[in-house]
Amino acid sequence: MRRGISATALVAAIALAATACGGDDGGDKGGKSAGGELSGTVTFWDTSNDAEKATYKELAEGFEKLHPKVDVKVVTVPFGEANAKFKNAAGGNSGAPDVMRTEVAWVADFANLGYLAPLDGTPALDKTDDYLEQAAASTKFNGKTYGAPQTIDTLALFYNKKMLKDAGVEVPASFDEVKSAAAKIKDKSGKTGLYLRGDDPYFYLPYLYGEGGDLLDTAKKEITVDDEAGAKAFKVMKDLVDSKAAITDASDGYNNQLNAFKDGEVAMAIDGPWSIEGALAGKEFKDKSNLGVAPVPAGSARAASPQGGWNLSVYAGSKNLDASYEFVKYMSSAKVQQTTTEKLSLLPTRKSVYEVQSVKDNQMVQFFKPAVDKSVQRPWIAEAQSLFEPIRLNMEKVLSGKASPEDGAKGVGDAYKKLLKDYK
Repeated sequence: MRRGISATALVAAIALAATACGGDDGGDKGGKSAGGELSGTVTFWDTSNDAEKATYKELAEGFEKLHPKVDVKVVTVPFGEANAKFKNAAGGNSGAPDVMRTEVAWVADFANLGYLAPLDGTPALDKTDDYLEQAAASTKFNGKTYGAPQTIDTLALFYNKKMLKDAGVEVPASFDEVKSAAAKIKDKSGKTGLYLRGDDPYFYLPYLYGEGGDLLDTAKKEITVDDEAGAKAFKVMKDLVDSKAAITDASDGYNNQLNAFKDGEVAMAIDGPWSIEGALAGKEFKDKSNLGVAPVPAGSARAASPQGGWNLSVYAGSKNLDASYEFVKYMSSAKVQQTTTEKLSLLPTRKSVYEVQSVKDNQMVQFFKPAVDKSVQRPWIAEAQSLFEPIRLNMEKVLSGKASPEDGAKGVGDAYKKLLKDYK
């Protein structure tokens, strides 16, 4: 995997070409002087993982080289805590950051609560025609834009090439093939075929899409997760666990899965580009070419995975909107996105970055970009984040044998009926 230029080199390059841009008065925390120079503090909540956070911290602090009178405070907030922590801070009007790295499903939710500043007409939205359309879609709510797309992603099948080769199996193209491959892997090495995330409802979506289903039909305002496809999805997951083709968990799945995969306890895992660097740090992938990435296995109807990613949003109560808008512009710029791709293999949201040779040459981009192009957009509604908890609760019941797949799907649908009053 090709490694890129350092963040320090990038910052220096950007600094040479930097020009000051305008904005509204930032209040007592800073702002823009009469000469157009930015000042004050920008607090940035970074929700990236352990393998990514050093790069993001270095890049974020590089903004200070462009604007010496601005102090950037980078605060790493664990992904699992970030949504509730921001709501508590913004709702209590105390402790919220100026800028936050927001998961795509959070934007409409936060905007609906009045916690985000619209970015339309501000310096934050720079060269908007350069953004991938599906990335930009997640930043909008009620006709306004509340985020700048930073990265885009989807899920794929990570696999240990040597373990599959030793077991004499091809890369599975369907979940039925995962099951049969896992039996041969078990016979050969005693190891498990697949790690199945049982703690995170996001990982239910490839199974649901694979059976031809979806969470909602937003155009018709209909709940569809409790259709036959929803039950079939739970059944496929349960069968993989019961047959010992997969191991699962009810908590700390991210770390459990990553450790099991990189240490060779499992041969396959469904994961995203954010885990590439973490996987390559494991003993199984000292030879980086041993890491394989393939499309998510198909269900009975199709192979499909959800669109994910991250945006950058500005807190509506920021005392330094001028610097915050400029910081978002910088962190979502083509140069910064190029560096995060080169260093972390994360997918850019800007079309122009895909034309850079180092990005074109990145093996993970070569796979994940076509997968992103075919990914399924999630419902960009205010309740989007709330759609996951009912899935998590019912997934735990199904995988532990406390509920049937049919009852699990019905449980999710019943919860949606209470959550979405205008859906049927």
